[in-house]
Amino acid sequence: MDRDDRDDPFGDFFEEIERMMNEVAGNGHGTDDAGFGSETHVDAYATEESVRLVADLPAVSKEQLSLQCDGEALTISAASDRREYDETVELPATVDERSGEATFNNGVLEVEFERDDDSASIDVV
Repeated sequence: MDRDDRDDPFGDFFEEIERMMNEVAGNGHGTDDAGFGSETHVDAYATEESVRLVADLPAVSKEQLSLQCDGEALTISAASDRREYDETVELPATVDERSGEATFNNGVLEVEFERDDDSASIDVV
């Protein structure tokens, strides 16, 4: 449909909606890139006892998720027929990676770890 956009105050609005719809449909630029990119939002919170990470993972199922933690960073991976995701998030504090508990519900991943603030002492000889 051709229209005269010179006096249309909603022209930019409709172009942005079309761009977003193309991204959702997989027709946008950069959809073949690895990583979650702008599709996802990840937050990490630290308390005195724990570190909690919350990630929005649209179009990912629980069966596709894989999580790996080394105590300082959490790597979130997911593979589907169309894409592979791989995102490493630096944690705000050192954690006991074996204490991790994760839930995934409606595209929202929540992972919680106990903090590991114990530092090893080194004997000088």
